[in-house]
Amino acid sequence: MKFMKIGTRPDTFYTEDGTRTISSDVPSDLTIKINNLAYHLHKDPLLPKCGLLQRLVSNRAPDPDDDISLELHDTPGGEEAFEACAKFCYGITIHVSARNFVPVFCAAKFLRMTGAFEKGNLVPKLEAFFASCILRGWKDSILALKTTPKLAEWADNLGVVRKCTDSVVEKILTPPAEVRWSYTYTRRRRGKTGRGEKSPPPRDWWTEDLSALDVDLFKCTLAAVKSSGAFPPQLIGEALHVYATRRLPDAKKTTRFSRTPRAILETIVDLIPTEAGSVSLRFLLRLLSAANHLGASPATKEQLLRRSGELLPEAQVSDLLVPAAPPPEEDGNWGLETDTAPARDGRRGRDVELVGVVLESFLRQWRRGRQLGSGGEEESDQRLRSIRKVGRLIDCYVGVLARDRRPRVPVEKLVFLASAVPDIGRPLHDELYHAVNTYLKVHPELSKAEKKRLCRVLDCRKLSPEVRAHAVRNERLPLRTVVQVLYFEQERGAQVHTRPRAADEKKDGSGS
Repeated sequence: MKFMKIGTRPDTFYTEDGTRTISSDVPSDLTIKINNLAYHLHKDPLLPKCGLLQRLVSNRAPDPDDDISLELHDTPGGEEAFEACAKFCYGITIHVSARNFVPVFCAAKFLRMTGAFEKGNLVPKLEAFFASCILRGWKDSILALKTTPKLAEWADNLGVVRKCTDSVVEKILTPPAEVRWSYTYTRRRRGKTGRGEKSPPPRDWWTEDLSALDVDLFKCTLAAVKSSGAFPPQLIGEALHVYATRRLPDAKKTTRFSRTPRAILETIVDLIPTEAGSVSLRFLLRLLSAANHLGASPATKEQLLRRSGELLPEAQVSDLLVPAAPPPEEDGNWGLETDTAPARDGRRGRDVELVGVVLESFLRQWRRGRQLGSGGEEESDQRLRSIRKVGRLIDCYVGVLARDRRPRVPVEKLVFLASAVPDIGRPLHDELYHAVNTYLKVHPELSKAEKKRLCRVLDCRKLSPEVRAHAVRNERLPLRTVVQVLYFEQERGAQVHTRPRAADEKKDGSGS
């Protein structure tokens, strides 16, 4: 981080009884009050450089030798920014960097410390430093932009926000091979090329630093990046994921319906690219979990549900392993820290209801497309493939839930998920049978009624011969289920024996 050193004199300000005074043999003749602090200063070093003080003093004192007291409570940046300007007037050393540039610059503009009043004044020095150092640096531009929300109106009117944003966007759009500045990137280890040189930065090198911004600044910057069309939607989605990972866990420490985390969430959802595959289902489900917890708008929830339902046919089981949202009084997040590893919070358990509502969203869209019946045979085949993919996914998901010991997923939830898949989506019940068997094995404490309720989801006619052979010997199954398996096994065996005999009689002509 670059900084500018102005002045050579040592700091001689000191505090006593709520006042700030400069050590001097000359008595103070100018008192400036800012908030709860009074500065005892001198007209001679301040007035030539500060146009505002010149005007105020001339309006207040017909006699220039009179002591003057002024109240400047509306000074942008408060006491610290004013004091930096006052030290400049006295020639006391001050250091300006991206961390304090915005408040000092706003205070200097407020005090009218421009070149019109004295050559080499503070404002032109700050403007030169801003243009030559802050705007040319990546992290300095981010850091300066990060400090603007506290002085939003001033920073916006003075063009600081626009210039910093333009600088940040310009650097983001720079080809990775041309990036020469320092940046933060901790998510993957970057290797070296075969010649021992560092490999060029990844295309998402900028996402982590950008996540430091306030939500409104992040929205403005990312919207500009999106509108450039220079990046694929997946990269924009990655930037949103990084921002959510950093920002949304903070919502756990707020009240349930606090506006700030809800605004962050809704902004992230609004910025998700419309293109398919721009974000993962796992990410959408975690956003939906957060939306339910934070009381997001119905429109936000509906958008997340629709997008999640669209992605369900291409999902993996790990995408569905969303930890249950923490209660409002408990610390926790929504598993946003990773987009690939399954959730491991056994104490909170899985958010089965969330998967259920996403499944219902998918089924509504699937049935709507089936009813319209447009697109011909190819689209019909695609709909069949999608429903069967979802059927296999849900059966595998139920199998994972079945292995959870603590907390145990209630039988009703498993039955609801399994029953939601229409018959056409599950031509075989083998995977569902394995899930049911696992649940019975892991939870031997189930009552007879629970076992019966669970096993009713199985269609014994859709079990493969190998699974039926296992089922008839399975002591964990209720007797009723075993009897059904035996019945269909015998019925199928009779059909197998009948078909060859009927074929032989037809061949002999003796079937009449």
